[in-house]
Amino acid sequence: QVQLVESGGGLVQTGGSLRLSCTASGRIFSIMAWYRQAPGKQRELVASISSGGSTNYINSVKGRFTISRDNAKNTVYLQMNNLKPEDTAVYYCNTGLGSWPNFFPYGSWGQGTQVTVSS
Repeated sequence: QVQLVESGGGLVQTGGSLRLSCTASGRIFSIMAWYRQAPGKQRELVASISSGGSTNYINSVKGRFTISRDNAKNTVYLQMNNLKPEDTAVYYCNTGLGSWPNFFPYGSWGQGTQVTVSS
């Protein structure tokens, strides 16, 4: 079973930046991804990255967010720039298989990290 630990969230003003980290232990699949869940909404896939470095993003974060990974450290990052209030959510990572946007997570969900963007 894959265990995931997210960190790096916080409170920032509109236009600010944050860098999230997620370290995985156990079996790591080829795809690592970031999700987010805003209050009252379903969890949504935000970005993914393959073991070879291919990346995908939802339209609302393209040009602002960058996903990267360090395979040696089993860690995935999410650099978030020009943050907007609508980015406010709990952010989670996971690892699994699939082709964008049909990603199937196999890890146990961690506690996530809260990102709050004030206007």
